[in-house]
Amino acid sequence: MMLMKKTVRSFVTELASDSPAPGGGSAAALAGCLGAALTKMVCSLSLDEEKFKQVLPEIHEIQAQTSALLEKLMLAVDEDAQAFNEVMNAYKLPKADETEKAIRLETIQQAMKKAALLPLGVAGDCLEALKLAHRILPIGNANAASDAAVAGLMAYAAIHGALFNVKINLGFIKDAEFCTETRELISEITSEAKKENAAMEAAVTKIFP
Repeated sequence: MMLMKKTVRSFVTELASDSPAPGGGSAAALAGCLGAALTKMVCSLSLDEEKFKQVLPEIHEIQAQTSALLEKLMLAVDEDAQAFNEVMNAYKLPKADETEKAIRLETIQQAMKKAALLPLGVAGDCLEALKLAHRILPIGNANAASDAAVAGLMAYAAIHGALFNVKINLGFIKDAEFCTETRELISEITSEAKKENAAMEAAVTKIFP
């Protein structure tokens, strides 16, 4: 599918079509990409060795970490759509006899688990992106403070969007232990994201009262 190679217009047009993929999972990953990209931009605008001398090592660190996250999230935009298509293909498997039914059911379950774990990973990556946006906000180029603020908002939205996609897939997974462990991870990410976002909002309010 290679969604990331499309123009913005063609991606949005496909997203708005009646095709079920790309959908919310890819959109959430893309929102994370935008947040990470904005944080990286703020870092790039904050590399003046005189103005940012005291914090330059931290800015370089944030920039490197954001670059790595951005690469992962760009891949996830396509991977989420691919995971959904794997689920759909699993449902199309033959079920003429008990053997075929068993193979089909197991394939569906494995595809569902993959479709749940992928956005869970996206949510974790977007949580890190939110933390990095928060870190660059007070030390980066003041003229780009609004960009850092938007980066945080995009990352936070992406976290919730990705987790919605995890939750909907859990409803089709019969492995109780897998579901319990995944829900615990969802709870941990949600709790940490709320705290980080509250701190980010407080920092933004100081800059834009």
